[in-house]
Amino acid sequence: MLTNYERTRLSTDKMMLSRTRLLTPRTFKGLYNRLQNQALTMSHVAAPQPQKLPHLPVPKLSQTLEKYLKSVEPFLNESELSNTRKVVTQFQSEDGLGPKLQKLLVEKAQETDNWLADWWLTTAYLGYRDPVVVYSSPGLVFPFQKFGCEEQRLEYAAKLIAGALSYKELIDSGKMPVEKMGKDPLDMNQYKKIFGTCRIPGVKVDHLEYNPQSRHIVIVRNNNFFKLQVINECGKMLNTGELISCLSEIVQESQQMGPPVGILTSENRNNWGRAYQDLTLDMTSLKSVREIQTSLFLVCLDKALPNCGESERVIASKQFIHGGGSGANAANRWYDKTVQFIVSEDGCVGLTYEHSPSEGQPIAVMTDYIVDYIKNDTSIQHPDVRFNGEPEKLQFNIDESVQKAISVASANVDKLAANLDLDSFQFGCYGKEFVKSQKMSPDSFIQIAIQYAFYRIHKVPGAHYESAATRKYIHGRTETIRSCSNESIAFAKAMLSDCKSDSEKVAALKEAVNAHKKYSIEAVNGFGVDRHLLGLKLTALENNLPIPQLFSDPSYTRSTHMRISTSQVATKCDGFMCYAPLVPDGYGCCYNPRANDMNFAVSAFVEHPDTTATQFRKALEESLQDMHDVLAKTQKSKL
Repeated sequence: MLTNYERTRLSTDKMMLSRTRLLTPRTFKGLYNRLQNQALTMSHVAAPQPQKLPHLPVPKLSQTLEKYLKSVEPFLNESELSNTRKVVTQFQSEDGLGPKLQKLLVEKAQETDNWLADWWLTTAYLGYRDPVVVYSSPGLVFPFQKFGCEEQRLEYAAKLIAGALSYKELIDSGKMPVEKMGKDPLDMNQYKKIFGTCRIPGVKVDHLEYNPQSRHIVIVRNNNFFKLQVINECGKMLNTGELISCLSEIVQESQQMGPPVGILTSENRNNWGRAYQDLTLDMTSLKSVREIQTSLFLVCLDKALPNCGESERVIASKQFIHGGGSGANAANRWYDKTVQFIVSEDGCVGLTYEHSPSEGQPIAVMTDYIVDYIKNDTSIQHPDVRFNGEPEKLQFNIDESVQKAISVASANVDKLAANLDLDSFQFGCYGKEFVKSQKMSPDSFIQIAIQYAFYRIHKVPGAHYESAATRKYIHGRTETIRSCSNESIAFAKAMLSDCKSDSEKVAALKEAVNAHKKYSIEAVNGFGVDRHLLGLKLTALENNLPIPQLFSDPSYTRSTHMRISTSQVATKCDGFMCYAPLVPDGYGCCYNPRANDMNFAVSAFVEHPDTTATQFRKALEESLQDMHDVLAKTQKSKL
């Protein structure tokens, strides 16, 4: 019997196994087959030439279960742990379900390039029915700008568009350098899905559509949508001067607020799927929707959000996650698009992106490219290409049923926005160069600091998700790094103890960092715990087999209730990514460790009394400072 929690939470790359939609076998097969029929043809159209990469491995069952048992120890007492060991022993015994499911999963892996890829897209994204706003789509904040006038904002927007098109040209020409992890090349497939991709809503499941050969973008201002052709028939880009002229024309034609049709894309996916059917019954609206869906990307010219005494980093985070609600910019969006660049009047610039085609790092690489492009004014190097790029205003006919859906969507997105507590900040005391000088992994060091911060607030272990890229494998996406460990809790306890010496605290820190680094290496190589367990569970569903008892055991429900959701999204520029927590009593914490500082975006939900973003920020800053100081003290004592 499935719990309500399992039925309502889905696993995503950053949303983990706790968000896996556990469907009945019949429903799972139906949705999966429907997705395949809708999406695979389009996928093949955009499919790049495959790289010669290895296939994602299926770990040995005994290997995963041994690692699983160790990872759940912080969340169980002795009696519970003893019972979990019995459950695991039964699961992997010869007459248990484990070996049978493992055999079926290995057979699937032998027949596919990546045994997880299609399942992951279906269950983690396109079958997930909560709104993409807050629950799925992150924001990425670029370095802040100062616009003295509207002309300066439009000039910046034009250069941003030119930079994005130049980046697309780099990808399409095959000149994008292949990234590597050590000596291993990484799958570059996600880069080719950034532009021209759109999520199409359904009543029960969505699908992805790819239009990489599109030649137009869409500009949005005051809820008005404009199609703008930016690439001519010869593949040449519109020059910056012409872009500025077109943007100026769009500003003049969008003085009045348009119908807030874009807010429908912020809705629960089933609600949006039904409204989508009503909206697109009208041929004028259908044509406009298709122009948006087939565009390369959107550019949203936003109003400034009200300043309620918050820092510009917090204001920007709100702008790029939910747009400030229906009274601000939440309708000045089409959240189904993979990339929406946002240029606000107050100099907040960045993007929001729909997560299903891509992880954060390809978006971060694009960010650095565009920021450098604008900074170096590279657009002046492009030839002066002119063509008929007149903007076309897209029209919508809103009937009573669609208007009602818009009203419901507006109320719902306002609730989402009001419930998200954010505190984005820069930690300026030191950066990754200091951590490297201590011969420790910066990422592992920060992860242990996050663990320490949680423990110093709540005095209990917190299940902790970190995203690990599995792109060394063909069609690789992510695995979970379980950052909460016996070693991380031992370190937190040591730091909070008056009985431990500085040397003992440093020793505990190194043990925790090394344990995290070991798990991280295993995860990026495809030998974590969570994706394998997900594969076994979905194998049971697909083959009409019982769900193993392991998945209702307290060890599983507690260790997948990810109270801390984290990822490193590194940009060279002074940028950062932000997103919401995974669970009601949790925190989101995305970070960008730079040479001499670290950018963080912390989130919590207002409705939960035990968590606030500011409280976690304070604990995290104190933890990072404590870790620095104890290292500095022990170094001085050795001199």
